[in-house]
Amino acid sequence: MAAALHREVGLSRADAARIVADILEHITVALVEGDEVKIAGFGTFFVRSKNARLGRNPRTGEATEITARRTLSFRASAGIRQAIANSSQKV
Repeated sequence: MAAALHREVGLSRADAARIVADILEHITVALVEGDEVKIAGFGTFFVRSKNARLGRNPRTGEATEITARRTLSFRASAGIRQAIANSSQKV
């Protein structure tokens, strides 16, 4: 993203890198505080709380408790989902 800012807007590489880092820092702080971060035309980042539960080690089959935790989730916008679905590039 910093390279694109440098190339397309004409900012210096250092300024572009600082701007991207600042934006990501603001997003991180908002998510840590429990806020949703919506980026128009791209999607929404949000934090979900998951309860503790019983899981299994797939290698040994041994039961183990998975602790409660908060996890980052992302919901893509309809436009992004459609663009990916319509892309001709296959993985």
